[in-house]
Amino acid sequence: MSQSYTVPESIRGTRADKLLAAAFPDHSRAEFQRAFDQGLVRLRGAVIARDRAVGAGEEIEFSFPDAKPSELRPVDIPLDVIFEDKHMLVVNKAAGMIVHPGVATGEDTLVHALLAHCAGSLSGVGGVERPGIVHRLDKETTGLIVVAKNDAAHRALSDQFAERTLRKEYLALVAGVPSLLSGTIDRAIGRHPVHRHRMTTGEGGRPARTDWACEEKFGAVAALLRCRIHTGRTHQIRVHLKSIGHVILGDVTYGWKPDPVRPIHAPRVMLHAEHLVIAHPKSGKAMDLRAPLPEDFRKLLATLRG
Repeated sequence: MSQSYTVPESIRGTRADKLLAAAFPDHSRAEFQRAFDQGLVRLRGAVIARDRAVGAGEEIEFSFPDAKPSELRPVDIPLDVIFEDKHMLVVNKAAGMIVHPGVATGEDTLVHALLAHCAGSLSGVGGVERPGIVHRLDKETTGLIVVAKNDAAHRALSDQFAERTLRKEYLALVAGVPSLLSGTIDRAIGRHPVHRHRMTTGEGGRPARTDWACEEKFGAVAALLRCRIHTGRTHQIRVHLKSIGHVILGDVTYGWKPDPVRPIHAPRVMLHAEHLVIAHPKSGKAMDLRAPLPEDFRKLLATLRG
């Protein structure tokens, strides 16, 4: 459905995409970007680019592209649902489950499972390959992941992640024991210049901040850390903890190796998204959500304590 918007008299030479996003807060910036990219935004009948400067009195006509139905096949995979209503659901993701389908993935991703579980009630804002998905977790990371069931919920939830108004805490088992009880790692993260599947800290990266606190020590061998992230960079906790000399147990990508004196069997990257405080997308009420530790994490903790 086409809509029109007349630029207010107070506006002089403002980018069209920024103006529309500010004027229609119920629609996400990504939606407007797709509308521009598909030629659905016009001024005096002519298609305009997102960076076109517009001024007072000009009338912009626009519409949004239809959400394409997913071509993925729903697969009935059991999910550990922590919370669910008609607007959203929160899942405790299992280790080994990939969130988004890709070229090398099978039909065992979280998206395949959600298509079956929600039976057509997922938001289309995320696109064909990621319906309803608001954020992500790495394949081996377990814990809380948020899914939107309608477009309004998707926008409200995505804004909280983008504006960092929520609270995200992870538990990590790391090699060695920090000399301090807590700290903050404020180091930019970017793609590794040589190993493209890895991230690294240093110049040229994007700002990233992680607060950490030691919850339990296991001699000098390992420690249990609670990490709160204020940004959402790829591999953020894994890279930040490596940068202070405490790689996560099982994280061979970032240099973990078993201690030859006291071998520890870590079946995967021992990182768990345990705690999330987020506002409900409809009511605005604060939701304090926790995911119980998975069995492999509990077993390793028991071994370390023993």
